Amino acid sequence: MFEKATIRKNIHQQIVYEIASRILAGKIEPGATLPTEDLASAEMNVSRTAYREALKVLTAKGLVESRPKTGTRICPRKHWNLLDPELMSWSFGIGPAKAFVESLSEMRMIIEPAAAALAAERASEDEIALIHDAFERMKSCGFETPESIQADLDFHLAILNAAGNDLLASLGHLIKSALEKSFELTTDLPGAREISLPRHADVLQEIQSRQPEKASKAMHLLLTEAWSDLVLVL
Repeated sequence: MFEKATIRKNIHQQIVYEIASRILAGKIEPGATLPTEDLASAEMNVSRTAYREALKVLTAKGLVESRPKTGTRICPRKHWNLLDPELMSWSFGIGPAKAFVESLSEMRMIIEPAAAALAAERASEDEIALIHDAFERMKSCGFETPESIQADLDFHLAILNAAGNDLLASLGHLIKSALEKSFELTTDLPGAREISLPRHADVLQEIQSRQPEKASKAMHLLLTEAWSDLVLVL
C-alpha cells in the first residue's frame, strides 16, 4: 500500500505526506482500514514509533480515526480539516484540482465581499495604507512575477485583517498557501492578472471611500472574474 520512505532527514513528515496524499487522491477511500502498525512500518521501512506519531498528526487533521479492535480507518471527507494549511497546499497537487479550487472560490465569494464591506466601515488609516501599498506593488512589479503574486496575496490578506474581526484575520492565514497557489495558476493565462488590476483598484477605492456596499460588490465582481480565469486553466 505504501512506498518505502527514502528521505530519512524528515521521516516523520514524509510518512504524514505519503498517507495523506493517498487519501486526498482517493487511492485510499473513506471507510478503508490502514494496515496494522507492524505491517505499515515494515512496508514503509520506518520505525513503529515514527508511524505511530504520523497517525497522530493525521488524526488531528481529521483524516483518520483509530478505534480498539477495528484499527485505523479513513474518516468521511466531511470530517477532514480541509482548512489545515498543509492539506490545502497538498490538495492542489494531489486531489482533483478543479473541484478543490471551485470550493476555495465559493468560500472566498461568501467571505471576502463581506470582509471588504467591514473593512470599509472599520479599517484604520494604517490598515488602508497596507491595502494601498499591496495594490501599488501589484502595479509596479510585473503582472506574472512571484512579486506580483505576493502583492496580490498581501492585498487580500490585508483586507481580511482590516475587517476588524479576529476570526477573519485568522482565516486569512489558514488559507494563505491555497490562495497563493490559486494566484499562481492564473499566470498560465496571458494577460489575466493585468486585466484584474482595475478590479483591485475598484475594491481599494470603495474601501478608501468608506462605501461598504460598493466595496462588497466590487470584491464580488473581482472574485467572479478571477473564477472565470481559473476555469480556463484548470
